[in-house]
Amino acid sequence: MATPLGNLQDITLRALEVLNAVDVIAAEDTRVVRKLLDHHGIRTPTMALHEHNERVATQRVIDLLAQNKAVALVSDAGTPAISDPGALLVKRVREHGFAVTPVPGPSALIAALSVAGIASTQFLFLGFPPAQRAARRKLLESVARLPFAIVLYEAPHRVRGTVEDIATALGGERELVIARELTKMFEQVHRCAAGQAAAWFDADSNRLRGEFVLIVDSAGEMESDDLEAAERTLHVLLNALPLKQAVQLAVEITGVKRNLLYERALTIKNE
Repeated sequence: MATPLGNLQDITLRALEVLNAVDVIAAEDTRVVRKLLDHHGIRTPTMALHEHNERVATQRVIDLLAQNKAVALVSDAGTPAISDPGALLVKRVREHGFAVTPVPGPSALIAALSVAGIASTQFLFLGFPPAQRAARRKLLESVARLPFAIVLYEAPHRVRGTVEDIATALGGERELVIARELTKMFEQVHRCAAGQAAAWFDADSNRLRGEFVLIVDSAGEMESDDLEAAERTLHVLLNALPLKQAVQLAVEITGVKRNLLYERALTIKNE
């Protein structure tokens, strides 16, 4: 069941009805959900279900369902099982033959996309990227050639490093939307070139606070003939030059983005 991202008025009428009707509410943090329940005068008992106890709590929920009890699953904010605990619970509950019914509502992913002004009709959601910089860049480089907008969640202590990695791996010219603290008092939605994002954070330390959705606009599709020609050029240059020089010359000759050719050059070398 989806719950508000920040503004408690964003709860749906159906969600309120369900929260009142179920026997137990399984919550990522019972203290957080209690604020929502108290705000709406709901007295339903709660239990904790988070990433550290999900297996044990899942069995408890299954036991409750076997006793004909009704259980609602919520995360701290937004829709559960979307970069939040819940997927294991849903899978196990279905395996035991019990019904799982979605109660839709707020989602940071959808809220951010709706105000991003991104023209691309397709997007790739990566959730929270790896905390380690090398792994994060590797992930971003692996999707650099895809003709989709790319959406990520990020924590405040990593967001500045992540936007730097986006600029490096995807290209500093790519349009980046930074959606911060959606539906909350200090909500901000900022759009800039990826290469300018770190400076935007540096200009005001308060911009590093809160929860973030990052959306990178699509690089656009490249004609297959153009890419094949660029790769042929790269093959020739790699036979005569070190990798970095070959890539740089291939970029100047073909106009193809450096990160795409660098990725392909590494593959060629490994082959």
